Amino acid sequence: MSVRAGQGSDEVLVSQAVWDYLAAAGRPWLVDFEDKQGLSADIIRRGERGGCCAVRLSPVEGNSRARTGMMEGPVSPVTRKAFIDLCRCARKEMTKQEAAPKRKRSLLPCMTAMEPDGEGTLLPPPPPHPRRSQRQQQKYRKNADMDTCVVLPMQHEPAARTGAELAIGHEEESTVCSICMGEMVEKTTLDKCGHSFCRSCLEQAFQVKKACPVCRLVYGQLIGNQPANGTMMVERDPDLELPGHEGYGCICIIYSFPPGLQAQEHPNPGVRYPGTDRVAYLPDSPEGNRVFRMLRRAFEQRLIFTIGTSMTTGMHNVITWNDIHHKTSIWGGPRCFGYPDPTYLVRVTEELREKGITAD
Repeated sequence: MSVRAGQGSDEVLVSQAVWDYLAAAGRPWLVDFEDKQGLSADIIRRGERGGCCAVRLSPVEGNSRARTGMMEGPVSPVTRKAFIDLCRCARKEMTKQEAAPKRKRSLLPCMTAMEPDGEGTLLPPPPPHPRRSQRQQQKYRKNADMDTCVVLPMQHEPAARTGAELAIGHEEESTVCSICMGEMVEKTTLDKCGHSFCRSCLEQAFQVKKACPVCRLVYGQLIGNQPANGTMMVERDPDLELPGHEGYGCICIIYSFPPGLQAQEHPNPGVRYPGTDRVAYLPDSPEGNRVFRMLRRAFEQRLIFTIGTSMTTGMHNVITWNDIHHKTSIWGGPRCFGYPDPTYLVRVTEELREKGITAD
């Protein structure tokens, strides 16, 4: 149900009605979700018809999880799924209130346990536990400190479910549109990935980005909003070796953008943005050259940069990296955006693949 844009950030497509419900005053569980995950959720784009909108999940600067490096890369799939489940719960609550407007329903925060990797999930709360000893209570409180996500109140279910119950639950989930969180109307299935949505929801989602809202598989050629007046130059230094890629030279990529005015596709059309120059480094190895060719295609499709708010300086209306990560330093490792980083070429290849750019 999502598309991605912005360095270290993710976008999630949801219906406008669901987002309005989530963002309504007096709904503390959305705020709790942001606090526990160390994220901020902000609407950044609306569909032309207003049926759906793109919500960006981005790490909050100064958050303890960000300081420890847990939020260094893009938002994890587990966190994205937690937000999608939160939207689904909101949709169910909206349906209940529409069916019985006279009946009061309060949204009480309830904590769920974290997965071993530290990311939260939105699962039903566990059934009540029997009376514990003092030592057991201390152990239980320690585990409770790791809880993260806010969910809507729901009745406890038995620990064991029959195969028939699981089959019914799967069938109900398959009839729910992941964009509007309601029953599918004119069910439309994408041919490459097999995910299904309401026909109108999918049309509106493709107006924002031509990619599957669930798995982000691109349909057609994706074109970004990178300023069109930039250049991408390349220099090769055979004597410069990158840590972890000894025996090969270095590919230096120089991106250069002069100042300009934002176009209609940018956040503030007509507002001036300053120019910038950026340098990135790749090993001059067969794998590094393969990634370089993919980055050139991404630059031609205007996907490397965008205009927005800088994650490092906080300045608005500036050219910023998009979510195709680059190594802007030769040394220092991942924390300094440099080498050595054994998995970098694999990660950036996956980021390019999600935008429809492959080595083929």
